[in-house]
Amino acid sequence: MAERVSIGQMPSGWRRFAAAVAAAGALVLGGCQTVVPRGPAPSRAPVVRPSQPQQPVVELGIPKDTQRHRVALLVPLTGPNAGVGQSLANATQLALLDSGNDRVRITTYDTASGAALAAQKALADGAQLILGPLLAEDVRAVTPIARRAAVPVVSFSNDTSVAGNGAYLMGYVPAQSVARVVNYATDKGVTSFGALVPNGTYGERASTAFLRAVETAGGRVGSLQTYDRVPGSMTAAIVRLTKSAPYQAILIADGGGMAAAGVPVLRKNGMGGARVLGTELWNSESAIASKPALEGAWFASVSDGLYRQYATKYRARFGVAPFRLSSLGYDSVLLTIRIMRDWPMGGAFPEERLKDRGGFAGIDGAFRFGRDNVAERALEVQEIRGGTTVTVSPAPGGFGG
Repeated sequence: MAERVSIGQMPSGWRRFAAAVAAAGALVLGGCQTVVPRGPAPSRAPVVRPSQPQQPVVELGIPKDTQRHRVALLVPLTGPNAGVGQSLANATQLALLDSGNDRVRITTYDTASGAALAAQKALADGAQLILGPLLAEDVRAVTPIARRAAVPVVSFSNDTSVAGNGAYLMGYVPAQSVARVVNYATDKGVTSFGALVPNGTYGERASTAFLRAVETAGGRVGSLQTYDRVPGSMTAAIVRLTKSAPYQAILIADGGGMAAAGVPVLRKNGMGGARVLGTELWNSESAIASKPALEGAWFASVSDGLYRQYATKYRARFGVAPFRLSSLGYDSVLLTIRIMRDWPMGGAFPEERLKDRGGFAGIDGAFRFGRDNVAERALEVQEIRGGTTVTVSPAPGGFGG
């Protein structure tokens, strides 16, 4: 069952208490009496006060549910990220319906009004597991609050700096997709690499992963250039990159739109033969395959096979297309149901089960949480070819240990 609680409103429930009803005893009248010499004075009937009606006692929070596990979903339902938050909420509802599970009760809390407040209300309502939040800063706010209550947090963020201390990350991590596509390229004979990465946290992590992956694979990085997302900056980075040309492959660690804008500049500057490599960001763009500039490019991401079936079902039920990230919400429910067999009703969520080395399966394929509490994913490599994406290296079905 899925329900929603908006922050700022006070939910209430009724609980019946056995209340003692005050009954009045007989009242004895005092004062003077007239004595009648013949026979005893007539007795008066006792006076009884009417009983007070039983008053219900208001219990703050959502009524206790002894038949279902309480799970909180923390996502933005208002503000600039409301679309993806609502899509995540819809996905959890769809997962419950598809699984036919009636032992999990999911209540949704809006983090746009304050993630810490949302977490506090969820815990006060009895949640033993938190799914979400979406944003890294919200994970930072929620984790210490949940940790004090011994409640784990399964977040949808991909910022590895917020993992740990009871917080687990399901988001798609750039380091994994970069390593996967680099390994595939070296398997195909690529030994010399270049890279274009945006300034910022994402670019820094992609850069570190790229350098490490190429070194591990025995390749060589000729040049790695950074740029700002402002007009002219990428072009300047490409000009600098060409000074160390040629390259067999060039990683553009950015979204598909930025990559498509940069490729013609690469070609114009004499790098027409280099294979373009992308990251998991490309998989979140539905029109990525329709960009002619990216023809022949490779990128690594979670598999789209089951996602396409899910998206069709989602559109049929909700009337709109889902956000690509919404599959994380669906898979988080499947994970919860998988662990539920070891979760005593009314008891604490068995956090240790999140570290099962065999991992879990979902719409996005196999995944498991490593020692760093970050989801390790089985990724596939896709090639953009003829206006569509073609899987050139399937994702493994599981983990070896």
